[in-house]
Amino acid sequence: MIVALDGTVLTVVQPALQRDLNASFTQVQWTSTGYLIAVASLLVFAGRLGDRYGHRRIFAVGTLGFALASAGIGLAPGVGPVIALRVVQGVFGALLQPATLGMLRAAYPPDRLGMPIAVRTSAIGLAAAAGPVLGGALATELGWRSVFFLSVVPALVIGVLALVVRVPASPRRGPAPGLDLPGAGLLAVTLACLVHALVGVAESGRPAATALGVCGAALGATAFIRHERRAASPLIPPRLIGSAAVGPALGVLVAASSAMFGALFVGTYFLQDVLELDPLHSAVRALPLAIMMIVSAPYAAVLLRRYGPRQTITAAMAVLALGVLALSRLDQASGAMAAGSGFLLVGAGFGTVMVAATAVVVRHAPVADAGVAGGLQQTAMNVGPTLGIAAATTLMTTLTGHAPGAEPYWRDGAFLTAMGPTLAALAAVAVLGAVAATRLPGRAAQTGDEATKLPATEAPSGRG
Repeated sequence: MIVALDGTVLTVVQPALQRDLNASFTQVQWTSTGYLIAVASLLVFAGRLGDRYGHRRIFAVGTLGFALASAGIGLAPGVGPVIALRVVQGVFGALLQPATLGMLRAAYPPDRLGMPIAVRTSAIGLAAAAGPVLGGALATELGWRSVFFLSVVPALVIGVLALVVRVPASPRRGPAPGLDLPGAGLLAVTLACLVHALVGVAESGRPAATALGVCGAALGATAFIRHERRAASPLIPPRLIGSAAVGPALGVLVAASSAMFGALFVGTYFLQDVLELDPLHSAVRALPLAIMMIVSAPYAAVLLRRYGPRQTITAAMAVLALGVLALSRLDQASGAMAAGSGFLLVGAGFGTVMVAATAVVVRHAPVADAGVAGGLQQTAMNVGPTLGIAAATTLMTTLTGHAPGAEPYWRDGAFLTAMGPTLAALAAVAVLGAVAATRLPGRAAQTGDEATKLPATEAPSGRG
């Protein structure tokens, strides 16, 4: 929740940060881009560190480092130190996020993971709901620096508790997993190039920079795959990525987060540029999305136990697609009810998918690979939104010849002309996710021996 809150409040205070530090628009964008590249490129390796050295220990290091970096940002004298510390914050954020899923995987039987993951998802939804309002209030009354001090004390307390609170631990079965540093480096380069290329599309649409980033990502991915096939202890074990459940679940997470964040991106510009609402009223108009993420998460755990992953996630992806299509039908005459209904469906579908698909990824991972599974899940949840926003930006720019956020604002109904096809394309992405969900296990597999038994080499180790 602390990490999610930090990201949401930053978006609200960036204009004030830019004015106070006399920064350029590009520099302010790098306060987000630098963090995103750092966290996305290191998540899987951070998860493997947890598998090897204990998730609780890595979680504590990540949380304490995140707190110190936040305090440093609040004291930074210029935009350069802010960008550098945001990168540092991304490194520590990468350490702590997969560890949360690794600790849950070690603490709960596979068939009882749904509700703990639902609580985790509700916390993220609560942060998404509270972040814009809280960030706006703090920035107005105390200045933009106050939002970074907000998380310092809670993160320090949590980090210290993670170090001092002991839980019963059983001995590890089998050797500790290797780190595969060359593989981690190749994957980091691949993801960094990919994220930088996608962010470049969303920010400026520069074709040369985007093409260079895509080429770098393709070369890095090719080298990574070749290395993994030959490595004695690969970063991503074949037994994990080759699972009949994990691969489709990761694809569903990418599709769902792409559709949701792309739709939210377009919807925000609709609320502010077409309906001419201020940021606070825009956030309130979109609030049903965050509220439904909070509400739907525990129900998702119940549905998962009753109907299994395949039916639950397929239906939820359909709801998400319907919500995006509902938003595509908005116009200047649309009131709060019409927009709220669309955001409500999007939030209900996405919250359910996030819980159910995450549970599939973590549940079907051996405890020895729980950190890597958590890293893959978090990577999907970082790449998906970036991909969705890049796709939305490209479509809106192509259909109107006007980049989102550029001056002057949209004219002559150009935005509404482009919004419908753009959101329809994002709804199609959600439909593709629903198709991928049909490959997930059904209820029989979810409740059978596969869910409750692990080979001896995959038994809980008690680490973390």
